[in-house]
Amino acid sequence: MNKPVLPMSSLSVRLPRADRSLETYRLAASRVFPAKLEGTLNRVAFSAAHVVADPLADGDPWLTSAIDWDKTIAFREYVWGLGLGVAEAMDTAQRGMGLDWPTSLELIQRSVRAAKANGNALVFSGAGTDHLPPENAKSLDDVIRAYEEQIAAVEKAGGRIILMASRALAKLGRSADDYAKVYNRVLSQVREPVIIHWLGDMFDPALANYWGTSSLDTAMDTAVVIINANAAKVDGVKVSLLDKQREIDMRRRLDKNVRMYTGDDFNYAELIAGDDKGFSHALLGIFDAIAPAASYALSRLAAGDEKGFHDVLGPTVPLSRHIFKAPTRFYKTGIVFMAYLNGHQDHFTMVGGQESARSTLHLAELFRLADQAGLLANPELATQRMKIVMSARGIDA
Repeated sequence: MNKPVLPMSSLSVRLPRADRSLETYRLAASRVFPAKLEGTLNRVAFSAAHVVADPLADGDPWLTSAIDWDKTIAFREYVWGLGLGVAEAMDTAQRGMGLDWPTSLELIQRSVRAAKANGNALVFSGAGTDHLPPENAKSLDDVIRAYEEQIAAVEKAGGRIILMASRALAKLGRSADDYAKVYNRVLSQVREPVIIHWLGDMFDPALANYWGTSSLDTAMDTAVVIINANAAKVDGVKVSLLDKQREIDMRRRLDKNVRMYTGDDFNYAELIAGDDKGFSHALLGIFDAIAPAASYALSRLAAGDEKGFHDVLGPTVPLSRHIFKAPTRFYKTGIVFMAYLNGHQDHFTMVGGQESARSTLHLAELFRLADQAGLLANPELATQRMKIVMSARGIDA
């Protein structure tokens, strides 16, 4: 986006530093991105979308999933308006980390209906085995039946499938043959091609040794063989390993009809841009937080303006690396905090009480990085809300 250099904003907020001192942080001049998609896209791009909790529900947030359905669906309509697809009921929606399967299914049903009402907007939904506690899974057939149950429910709702990694399979699967048995059986039954999700254990420790081995090289060999053997049933593969070279290596080995969807929230800009041997599409949690910038950057890439693409998307990467820093599984807190700062919800409350999962210092640095990348849609509102959060944590405005 070619814009003249503007002066600093007059807005400021007191933020903590790592040495326990406080600074008066002055915001940069705001950067404005289009509110709707301009042009077209030449990448398929999904935002893995968060859910908006209901802060006034009468229940224990550690035990029950209380959702503000209107705000949750409104956020998806906003994402669709930007030309992005919605990856529904995934880990960004706290699936298996506060959001149980019955609530996830209701979310999927509502989202699919909303997508149809929005001109058949793009939505794929997570089907997994999370209603089967790993300790209750006694055989691979139990895992297969669990997958079949969720797939049938999503298909009944009219949805497309993202085949999520299974904690129960991670517990029981000991070899490539075990994984081949489960995936071959499940994929043989799906109505339409699915997206397979390989989620690394940095996102979910219960998925350690997925594909039956602790060796990522061997795991990739197994995954590629299974996926290519079932290529007619696979739309694409989302890889969330935070390792760009492994993703590049894998996409070069996939059947030519199988897309690679980057799930690398550390290196997505360069992976989406690609090289002379190929590129990745996108299915990213960070696209929830940076949707307007992502939409505009992707439209610039489609228009042949790769410099404009990097000028917009490049500055968002430091924010993403911060939000997804270890322990990576707590990244949802930063995603929802961005939604609060940008006015997509009126509170900083999360399913499972996970607004407490990141420190005050973490949120302060998130604010700085979001500001520096031009991602605060309404700087006045964001500053006001940041002051409220800091005050609640003992820092006066």
